[in-house]
Amino acid sequence: MGWASEELASIDLGDTRRNRRAIQLIERLAEHPTASIPGACNGWSETQAGYRFLGSETYDWLDILEPHRQCTQTRMAAHPVVLCLQDTTELDFNGQTIKRLGPLSYEAQRGMYLHPTYAVTPEREPLGVLDAWMWAREPKDAEGHRPGAPESLRWKEGYERVANLAGELPDTPLVYVADHEADMLELMVRARDLGTPADWLLRAKHNRALPGGEGKKLWGSVLESEPLGEVRFNLPPGRGRTARTVRQELYAQRVSLSDRRQGFLEVSSP
Repeated sequence: MGWASEELASIDLGDTRRNRRAIQLIERLAEHPTASIPGACNGWSETQAGYRFLGSETYDWLDILEPHRQCTQTRMAAHPVVLCLQDTTELDFNGQTIKRLGPLSYEAQRGMYLHPTYAVTPEREPLGVLDAWMWAREPKDAEGHRPGAPESLRWKEGYERVANLAGELPDTPLVYVADHEADMLELMVRARDLGTPADWLLRAKHNRALPGGEGKKLWGSVLESEPLGEVRFNLPPGRGRTARTVRQELYAQRVSLSDRRQGFLEVSSP
């Protein structure tokens, strides 16, 4: 029995043949992650069956993800702390004749966006994918506005899903971790209103003004405290930079932010 047979043992796509096809196709693609579907499959008949499977509208990607999500949750329960990481990536299909694609970073590009929640331990052991947002943007209108729901919702809803899961894992504290796009007061207020069932750690984007009317800002206030420690790591070379050793000091301080509704919101700022 292969790994996919074990991971997807509970898959239910309404037909045992579809279930077997899903497991086989996933194993083929995992064996050849950079190959095309014909390159990963064994022969033309298997390739055709793979395309039929992917083109079916009887089920969707969430049905395929569900057994893996269940296994991920089971693995999470065995750990004292789990980090739930969120970030967004572009799926670039520019130049391909695929329906219902949308703009990417540039309006002329075509593709989709994927925003998964990835569970890992603090020791960097991967546990699996919990859920994901996946969407195609609408083109901008004549006035430069993009119709549709605000894309920022993915961060707040991502926290809400982690918070819901925290209730099912009472012995495993969960930490929602997100990039600077998630530095939104709406997310912090939502976490507070839910009772903060999962901790959250956001990369700061805004040097927010602190209450008091003295011009005090978040980043300066945090840096006034004593450092908790230091980390060092090697930064690899990249576009316009050479490799170097980075030294970072760690700070933490509890501050109050105005939530514009009910006075102040207490947060810890690292």
